[in-house]
This record gives sequence, structure tokens and C-alpha cells, in this order.
Amino acid sequence: MSWKVLITASGAEVSGEQAQRLLRDSGCELVFVTGAGPFGGNELLGLLEGKDAALASLDGYSAEVLAAPAAASLKIVARWGVGYDRVDLAAATQNGIVVTYTPGLLDEAVADYTFALLLALARGICESARSVQEGGWKRILGADVAGKTLGVIGCGRIGQAVARRARGFNMRVLAYGPRARPEAEALGAQFVSLGSLLAESDFVSLHAALTSQSRGLIGERELRTMKKTAFLINTARGALLDEAALGRALREQQIAGAALDVFMDEPLPAGNPLRSAPNLLLSPHQSSFARDTGERVSLAAAQAIVDLMRGRRPHNVLNPLVFESPRLRRPLKG
Repeated sequence: MSWKVLITASGAEVSGEQAQRLLRDSGCELVFVTGAGPFGGNELLGLLEGKDAALASLDGYSAEVLAAPAAASLKIVARWGVGYDRVDLAAATQNGIVVTYTPGLLDEAVADYTFALLLALARGICESARSVQEGGWKRILGADVAGKTLGVIGCGRIGQAVARRARGFNMRVLAYGPRARPEAEALGAQFVSLGSLLAESDFVSLHAALTSQSRGLIGERELRTMKKTAFLINTARGALLDEAALGRALREQQIAGAALDVFMDEPLPAGNPLRSAPNLLLSPHQSSFARDTGERVSLAAAQAIVDLMRGRRPHNVLNPLVFESPRLRRPLKG
């Protein structure tokens, strides 16, 4: 049996040598996509024709895409990463398509990057480095980090990893989420209301999953609740934040600064006002792009594809009810 595998996750291309070898050795033909994603709609449909599997970025697998004739041979969408808000799981199940993801493998890399953004933002590292490179000698009077208060919104695996790093800086950690988590409290995190977290924190870091309840969680009112000396960091999902409200908050100096690795539209459009907002550090959704992590995530996603191809149930299936469906496109053995 030979499958055609569409690879849109750039991490699997640049740091997925073992994953590529596993797929090829298992008899798969790999089809890489050049150009900036994530993809959706007709663009994605044009790529899916004749493909058995997708090792996917944050591509938009809507109900329309999953039910389209162009996706008729698709049996599995293996997400490179943990976010799956752009995959319609109900539609995937209805069409007999398995969806997997790779939880737990990105935590440390994203937490590292989050703290790197926090430190760079607080101390003005990027601005001062740019000054020296351009022949100047501008020194930035930065904000202290040690001993300050960090607010973690969404205290799951990544939020807890950030909290562990904060302990090394003797920071007070406040947390907000749907429920208190004992494992986060064991790290010293104190669960409080969102209003209290925003009002008391010197740094606010977003790590919540994107749901209908969390979409637009941080807007005009929430930004005005923050201290004028506070900083905001988002390495989770762009839609957690009202980007227009953030731009106004920065221009009106309602908060001291922000760092974003994720956006509503990716890649960030050239004319987006965020590109010219003051005291804003932007990066291209690369918090999980670390070589060792990339190899592990790529291999896990590739293994899910190989397992299903061979009639085995993959790990970390997001829609397990698909295996009870008569429409399952790749039945399991035994």
C-alpha cells in the first residue's frame, strides 16, 4: 500500500528528516507545498486532490473542505502541533476522516520562547540591538523582571511551563482559567479572577486554547484594566486578542508594550496597523520552531499517518467516534 502525503507544516520540512524517512520507508509519496500558509478554502482543495493524508499546519479544514470531492481520498489530518480550532472535528467524523495532534511535545519550546519575548520586551533588547547595528548607541531604560508579578491566562501544560520559569525569577504568579489546577497551584500559581489578574500583573501571558468562549478574551476593557507599566505577551492564538484594541492601547500608552507571535491573519498582511504600532515586538508564529522539538513533533505526526495506513489506531486522536462510523475511510485491522 502506498499513500500520497501532503505536507503543509513547514516544521516537518525543515526539521523533520526522521519523519520524512519514516514515511518514505513505509511506502509513502511526499508532496511538499512551497509558499506561505496556512491554507484554506479553494487553495487547500487544490492541494488535496488525490492525497491520502495531510501532515498539516494550521490549515482551514472546514466542513466544506472535508466534504468536497477534492478531499474524497483523504483519510487522516495529522496536525503538526496542538491547535485544532481550524479543523471541523464533527465534519471530519461525519466524513470518516481521522484527526490527530501532538500534545505535550511543544510545551518547553513555547515556554522558552514566551520568556524570551518577555525578557526582550521588558529590557528593550531588540530596539537597542537595532540601534547598534545601524551605527548608534541607544540604551533602553528597561523594566525589571525579577520579583514582579506574572499573570498566566490559560494554565495548562504550556502555561505551567511558563510558571516554572517564572519561579527562577522569583516572580509572583497569578493564573486564570476555567478552573483551578492543582498542578499549577503546586508551582505557586494563585488562581484569581481575570479582572484581578489584569489589574495586578506586571506581565500578562496568554496560553488559553481558542474556543467560542475565549475568542476576543482580551479587548478594550481588559487592556484598560492593565497597569500602564504592564506588558502583554501572546504565543497562543491571535483570536484571543482584539488586535485593533491593542493597537489603540499601545498608541495611547494604556500599557507599556506587547509581544505577539500569533495573529488573526497569518502571515500578517503588509498593511496591518500592528506593523507600525509603538512598543510592539512581532515574530512570525515561531514559538514552537526549535530543532529538537520540531523533530519530535514531526515524527509523532508522521507516525500517526503510518499507523492508520497500516490499519492501526493512531495515538492522540481528536475525534475517536470516527472509528465507530461506517464511513471510516481506513478501517482498522482486527
